[in-house]
Amino acid sequence: MNLRRLFAVTVKELRQMRRDRITLAMIVGIPVMQLVLFGYAINMNLRGLSAGVADMANTSASRALVMDMVATGVISPRVSATAPQALMDQLRRGEISVGVVIPPDFEARRFDGREAVQVLVDGSDTVVQSAAIQLAQLPLDTTPTANVRPLGLGRGQIGVVSFYNPERRSAVNIVPGLIGVILTMTMVLFTAVAIVRERERGNMELLIATPVSSAELMVGKVAPYVAIGLVQTTVVLALGTWLFRVPIAGSLFDVYLAAMLLILANLALGLLISTRARSQFQAMQMTFFVFLPSILLSGFMFPFAGMPRVVQWLAELLPLTHFMRMIRGVMLRGASLPELWPEVLALAAFTAVAMAAAILRFRKRLD
Repeated sequence: MNLRRLFAVTVKELRQMRRDRITLAMIVGIPVMQLVLFGYAINMNLRGLSAGVADMANTSASRALVMDMVATGVISPRVSATAPQALMDQLRRGEISVGVVIPPDFEARRFDGREAVQVLVDGSDTVVQSAAIQLAQLPLDTTPTANVRPLGLGRGQIGVVSFYNPERRSAVNIVPGLIGVILTMTMVLFTAVAIVRERERGNMELLIATPVSSAELMVGKVAPYVAIGLVQTTVVLALGTWLFRVPIAGSLFDVYLAAMLLILANLALGLLISTRARSQFQAMQMTFFVFLPSILLSGFMFPFAGMPRVVQWLAELLPLTHFMRMIRGVMLRGASLPELWPEVLALAAFTAVAMAAAILRFRKRLD
């Protein structure tokens, strides 16, 4: 072992690493990103769940009870309704996560000790379901004074009704999300190395000599992977319904259409990465840099409502975030894609912007 030669090789690698800006950014960026995401953005103690209130009693006591619920910080009223059915429609569309129903005979139920309030919960997210149950355990004073029952309710007078996953099975929540995670990981990676692979294998010279335009080359690159993505979607759906008894409450056509939107968005993102990377290794590094925030911030592993507002804005830029809302809405809540039009529009816009940027960045040149 010659220490001088060993030192020379070590210095050479350090200099090469310094010239490789992407690798250098990964060395610093990945630890920083993980620290920030896990320490700052990931929060299992949910607060501010979007809620709707149907106060059909409209008394001073019912209004005070709603204020007590809001004071806990668990819910944040966004909409009001006149009937429970309106809240159920909003739950199905994903506009709210919790609905509070106060019946017209609230006062009589409160004095009789019967169930006086119902909390409707979107059980498609088990973490949200657990957080909403806290509303049924409010630490309210129930000791009567001067033969007058106080404003608070006794234990058992607030009932929680969980929709879409009453058994609270984790597989029901995880399997639909796995479709998005698998498609994100594979579609972005496959296309991220597409252009780089052509350059490394020497095929770029042949493509330069052909009359194929940049747009035709890009679209031709992603076309085969669309079918592959749909096959992966079918495999996950088949195994999920067979092994884990995951229901498909909505239209199967909507499920595949939502998967198609995510596939196209991920393929466009992968092509954009491919136009920036100089080697297949760099392409894989950049793919990991995109995949890690996607899986952590999309709502697949950790509840979206628990993230700070700034992180939520960042998560809105990720295709997987919008797909999670779509696929859980269709498969678990029975919603249709027209009802989830904001997520459809977001994925379509992301695909158009990413594909246009990839086409503009690609040049049929070896340098």
